[in-house]
Amino acid sequence: MLPSFTFVIIIVAAVLFSAIKILNEYERGVIFRLGRLKPEPKGPGLRLIIPVVDRMIRVSLRLVTMDVPPQDVITRDNVSVKVNAVIYFRVIDPNKAIVDVENFLYATSQLAQTTLRSVLGETELDELLADREKINHKLQQILDEHTDPWGIKVSAVEVKHVDLPQEMQRAMAKQAEAERERRAKVINAEGEFQAAQKLADAATIIGDHPMALQMRYLQTLTEVASENNSTTIFPIPIDLFSPFLKQDKKS
Repeated sequence: MLPSFTFVIIIVAAVLFSAIKILNEYERGVIFRLGRLKPEPKGPGLRLIIPVVDRMIRVSLRLVTMDVPPQDVITRDNVSVKVNAVIYFRVIDPNKAIVDVENFLYATSQLAQTTLRSVLGETELDELLADREKINHKLQQILDEHTDPWGIKVSAVEVKHVDLPQEMQRAMAKQAEAERERRAKVINAEGEFQAAQKLADAATIIGDHPMALQMRYLQTLTEVASENNSTTIFPIPIDLFSPFLKQDKKS
């Protein structure tokens, strides 16, 4: 008789223990009573359910970070690339996340993969590499629109890595090198143009002021004399001495 009584006590204790549920602050409990969904999910804290009659499913409300596996994508300009991404989402309606979709994590992952291939297939390679922010925003809008009926909010989508074929990498390297050479030639041509313009301005000034040419000539003689000790003969224009000759005639 005693063993049977002990067995009953153990069964009752197990049933009572199964009726006690503790939910964390970031969790909600979706309750099914005899298969029917209760309207309001259970909040955090100590919760009691009816054993056998009630079934509770825990749902986390924390932000989920999910990697999207690398996808083979052919861009609009027929370039084959491999792209992966990461999505950030959270459950905002636990009842919908459990009732309206079988596995919201798996469903969101599959939707992200198909959406990534679809959106990038309509994008050219240059836009994919240069305008990443626009593509991320478009992916986020599409995913959020499709997951809203599941009670899920997609807050951000980020394209992580774009893996280009080797031949495309070599072609882009050649294009970048050609662009650098073009810029160097343009800068060199602009420098030559500015130098020629300055020389033309100097020639104009010398033409308007002949004495400037004579002063430049004397400066050149001084520089040559200071650098070399050998004797150097320069033809001296007679105009250089004309002021002195005129002064001599006056005297």
